[in-house]
Amino acid sequence: MKQIILITDGCSNVGVSPVVAAAHALSEGITVNVVGVVDQGEIGELGSEEIREIARAGGGLSRMVGAANLSQTVQMMTRKTVSHTIRQVVGAELKAIMGQESVELTDLPPDKRARIVHVIDEMEETAPLEVALLVDASASMKPKLAAVREAVRDLMKSLEARSGQSRLAVLRFPGTGGEEARVEQAWSNRLAKVGELFYNINMKGTTPTGPAILRTVSYFAGEERTDGLSAEGAPGSSAARRQTKDGIWSDYVV
Repeated sequence: MKQIILITDGCSNVGVSPVVAAAHALSEGITVNVVGVVDQGEIGELGSEEIREIARAGGGLSRMVGAANLSQTVQMMTRKTVSHTIRQVVGAELKAIMGQESVELTDLPPDKRARIVHVIDEMEETAPLEVALLVDASASMKPKLAAVREAVRDLMKSLEARSGQSRLAVLRFPGTGGEEARVEQAWSNRLAKVGELFYNINMKGTTPTGPAILRTVSYFAGEERTDGLSAEGAPGSSAARRQTKDGIWSDYVV
C-alpha cells in the first residue's frame, strides 16, 4: 500500500493543479491524504476547499488541524487510510467471489463476517506500507516546522511498531534550484535523524503543491523526474489555465 500525506497551510499558486496531480497519483495506485495545518482565521474558504478537493481526487482523507494536534492527526489518518484501502480490496474480492455488484460486510452471516473482520485486522498490521510525507516549506510554514518534525518522529515510531514492513520518506516543497520537491529523508524503515530535518533551508513564498505531488509519485517509482504530467504545458498547468486574482487556480475540478 502506498500513501502520500501532504502537510500544508495554504493554497497552491505555481504549476499544475494539485487536484489533477492527486488524481494522477491515485491512477498510479498511490492514495493522497491532506492535513491542513491551520491557525484561527489563517486559511480561507478557497484554501480549505482545495485541501478537500486534493484528498477527494487522490482517494484519501483531509483534515484541518492546529499545529499542536498535528502528530496525532498524521498517525490517525495513516491508520484510517490503511484500513480503508484494505476494506476496498476485500470488498472487491467479495464481489468477485459472490458475483454481486454490491456486497457489504453487514450482508454476510455473522460467522463469516467475523472471520473476514479478523483477516482485515491482521492485514492492517502485516500488509507492506510505504508512506511519503510531503511537507509544504513555503515561508508561512516556518513557525510550524517544529510540529512537523515531531509528527515525522511519531509517525516513524508508529510504523516501526507494525509487524508488517513499513517505509517512510520525507519530501518538502519547494525544493532548491528549480526542483518541484526535495527529498529530506530517503526511504527508511528506521527512525532517522528527524531532529535535523528542515534546518537551514531557504523557505520560499511560493506553494507548488501540484508539481510536488507529481515529483513524489516519481519518487515512488524510483524515477528522477516526473513524466507524462509536468509543471509546464500539461493539462491543468499554469501555461494552460487561468489564475484568479487571489492566486488560486480556477479549474481544479477533476
